[in-house]
Amino acid sequence: MIRSKRKSRREIRRPFGWDSVRLFGVDGILNVDKPAGPSSAAVVNKIKHLLPHKMKIGHAGTLDPFATGVLIVLIGKATRLSESLMDQPKSYLTTVKLGATTATDDLKSPEIISAVSTVPSDEAIDAAIARLTGDVMQRPPAYSAMKIGGRRAYKLARSGKPVELAPRRVRIDRIEVIKREGPFLELEIDCGRGTYIRSIARELGELLGVGGYLTQLRRTRVGAFLAAEAISPQIMAEQGVEKYLVPIPAGPLPIPPSITL
Repeated sequence: MIRSKRKSRREIRRPFGWDSVRLFGVDGILNVDKPAGPSSAAVVNKIKHLLPHKMKIGHAGTLDPFATGVLIVLIGKATRLSESLMDQPKSYLTTVKLGATTATDDLKSPEIISAVSTVPSDEAIDAAIARLTGDVMQRPPAYSAMKIGGRRAYKLARSGKPVELAPRRVRIDRIEVIKREGPFLELEIDCGRGTYIRSIARELGELLGVGGYLTQLRRTRVGAFLAAEAISPQIMAEQGVEKYLVPIPAGPLPIPPSITL
């Protein structure tokens, strides 16, 4: 009788990055510091290759490719928390350039200089920000994942077709000017689910009559998860993910006391 040469489960070589991951039963939340460049899906896919085969994985809210900061990745049973985590309040640090616009409301498309040369006063900026704060109607960017007739808006926009998305209600708790230098405004923003920071930049420019678009975006918080505590995908690839897993909470997700809903 010929013995099988098949290796036992214990002898099977683990792929790179599995050294600190249990072979079975990996469940939890990862606070990932997304770098600029890759899409959120690409970051999730990179982490997926560090996990056991067929392990369920997802995320709780997309960041644009050029954006950085908190990307919540959910593993195993934690994927059930996706909707709850997306409902958590969020904070952003962003830079808006006034006096110009772009088709994508960010720096991914060519800049169109405004014909208006007026420089808005600090008082005008404060007044415009006040109109953008609270429960407001916001029009999503034409280049977004919103659907029109079953097709993604950004695909229609890229094909040259007109895109007109209906405004929708969002909650913006705070917009604070941290720094103003020339046409650039550095803002801190606290907001709720579904808010487009690119739309805030565009609408701020429209209210000021000079145009505006986003040049930088970093998500600094999702609920209790902070960018200061987030781990880069590269470190996770080098050290494994298990040591960075946050256990699934037994009760409701905590909401930071500094944010009032």
